[in-house]
Amino acid sequence: METKVIKGRWNQTQHEAKKQWSKLTEADLAYIDGEKDRLIEKVRERYGHDAEAAELEYKSWASALTTGGNR
Repeated sequence: METKVIKGRWNQTQHEAKKQWSKLTEADLAYIDGEKDRLIEKVRERYGHDAEAAELEYKSWASALTTGGNR
């Protein structure tokens, strides 16, 4: 469910993604376009995380974002 919310509100949530992962570029954000797999791919690329770490980081961020938790 979180993934659908993020995808549907990408114009708003991309700013939150940029706060979380400051190394993401504007081109990265345009490429990601709310797609979970693309976001994880770019987090791995920019931060050198393995797949599991990037997935966990995404899940934590998405959960906090969609439940109103503070990051």
